[in-house]
Amino acid sequence: MRAWTVVRPGPIETGPLRYVERPDAEPGRGEVRVRVRACGVCRTDLHLAEGDLAPRRAATVPGHEVVGSVDARGPDASRFELGDRIGIAWLRSTCGRCRWCRTGRENLCPDARFTGWDADGGYAEYAVVPEAFAYRLPTNLGDVDAAPLLCAGIVGYRALRRAELPPGGRLGIYGFGASAHVVAQVAIAQGAVVHVLTRSAPARELALALGAASAGPADGAPPEPLDAAVLFAPAGELVPVALRALDQGGTLSVAGIHLSDVPRLNYARELFREKQLRSVTANTRADGEEFLRLASALHVRPTVEPRPLGEADRALADLAADKITGAAVLMA
Repeated sequence: MRAWTVVRPGPIETGPLRYVERPDAEPGRGEVRVRVRACGVCRTDLHLAEGDLAPRRAATVPGHEVVGSVDARGPDASRFELGDRIGIAWLRSTCGRCRWCRTGRENLCPDARFTGWDADGGYAEYAVVPEAFAYRLPTNLGDVDAAPLLCAGIVGYRALRRAELPPGGRLGIYGFGASAHVVAQVAIAQGAVVHVLTRSAPARELALALGAASAGPADGAPPEPLDAAVLFAPAGELVPVALRALDQGGTLSVAGIHLSDVPRLNYARELFREKQLRSVTANTRADGEEFLRLASALHVRPTVEPRPLGEADRALADLAADKITGAAVLMA
């Protein structure tokens, strides 16, 4: 099979990825193999390629927003039939025994493993996944639309929940890429007033087209105090900016797996009056199932740019340069 691997992490312009020929992946016990149809391009893939996320194994295949059809089953795999369309997401496995797993917080499992980091992902013609961690996909979501929902959507949805936005509340979204533009659709459909703050002019135009009440520069101020905010941009310097924009009692959740250093905070201006700052770590399978049902019911559709699998390196370079509006999706 053809696949992209991270051979030497570094700036994307130095060519950290290689397009190689590999033996077809084979499913192990409790696993299924998927013939990849589509794989979303996530900023986490860029962090892995550039070394912001330290590689956990050599020559890893990135990609964790995978849509495809089951074409082989390993021993004891019976959840899916051959030909079933399923999705593979970021969370790949957990121990199932620790106190985090036993209390519904498997995203915090110390032995959690992740697709495209601990094991090969979907920048390839085939991918393997433990069947217990795969998702059945709503029939009204096509392959290209479904792919970005499997991380950008699921983890973004958890970030929205962590922000504790009240019904009909005022939500600030900082950064407006693949995850943010999906979350904005959910929030608007549920009655929120959404203000988008991002450095990209095309992203601001998309935000307004999707129904945002306003769209301004990332370091600017929204037109009214916010009840909640989600920081999607991997820019720590925006944390105090977003905290200052919150009304009293508001919550800021930080959605990314990687964030540059946060400047020193001023307690009186940025945290007093019971403001909260929260991080987000991956997701649970329950988050994924809930979000996919909601996305189907609310007719959430990402703005996508389909790319051939052979152009994965260019897609990541465009992502790094803010040349992608919405989400890029590789077509195998």
